[in-house]
Amino acid sequence: MRNLVPLGKPAAIGCTLAAVAFFVSLDTTTKLLAAAVPVVMVVWFRYLFQVLLTLATVAPAQRRTLHRSRRPGLQVLRGLMLVLATVLAFYSLQVMPIAEFTAVVTLTPLFVTLLAVWRLGERVTPLEWLLVLGGMVGALVVIRPTHDLFHWATLLPLLLVLCNALFQTLTRRLAEVDATVTTQFYTGCVGTLAATLLLPWTWTTPQSLHVWGLLLLLCVVGSVGHLFLIMAYARAPVATLTPFLYFQIAFAGVSGWLVFGHVPDLPAFAGMALIALCGSLGTWLAARTPHSPKVAPR
Repeated sequence: MRNLVPLGKPAAIGCTLAAVAFFVSLDTTTKLLAAAVPVVMVVWFRYLFQVLLTLATVAPAQRRTLHRSRRPGLQVLRGLMLVLATVLAFYSLQVMPIAEFTAVVTLTPLFVTLLAVWRLGERVTPLEWLLVLGGMVGALVVIRPTHDLFHWATLLPLLLVLCNALFQTLTRRLAEVDATVTTQFYTGCVGTLAATLLLPWTWTTPQSLHVWGLLLLLCVVGSVGHLFLIMAYARAPVATLTPFLYFQIAFAGVSGWLVFGHVPDLPAFAGMALIALCGSLGTWLAARTPHSPKVAPR
């Protein structure tokens, strides 16, 4: 493995908790920016900052080798999955509270089970299928098609979950063959290039220092959060980290209350708890069976 020397499980758990805290900050900032700037600008600022941050924080000798990947095609695909996930998150957060949105996104490990069946032909036990079904039921309880929260865009987080499942699978695979900074660099380059192609048709100059500040904050928390996630995956098994990733739901609930004054109702709490339970049990089962490693939610 070409990453830093492993620091052990405590450090990996610390990286995981830091990552989910930054991700909640990212979602909160995205929701605040949704009405102020186009999504292409959000993507462009975020990933350009990530490229510049990577170049500024690595040693000069490393800068000459950042582009050297053993699997460049997978690096590009991973970057595209994250760009698509960013766009879907931007539009999803316009119509969903942060806590409910976060809960649906944490279906990612269960979607990885479905991907394993489709792409790898793996055998999935009846209990694992039951957990997948339970997670989907939890998501429907959170979204509630008959509730006034429902809008066609509230289905976007389910597509986001699929992108996250692909993204997380690629993250885990690339952590075994490429340096952390190489993965971070490729992600930033792919996102910046994709957004730059559309930027001339969507650019809107922010008129407020508040909006500029939010854009800068989004850049920082997004880049640092994904750096912590990569570091965590490189240092501990997925089964060890998954329970701690579900702290993201709790963090999102606190953020939604403090920033937007939103408190999930009882059915939403029940749906979020069901998603977290099914996701944690699914990862625990995957660690005890000879399947390919499952990955945790973004």
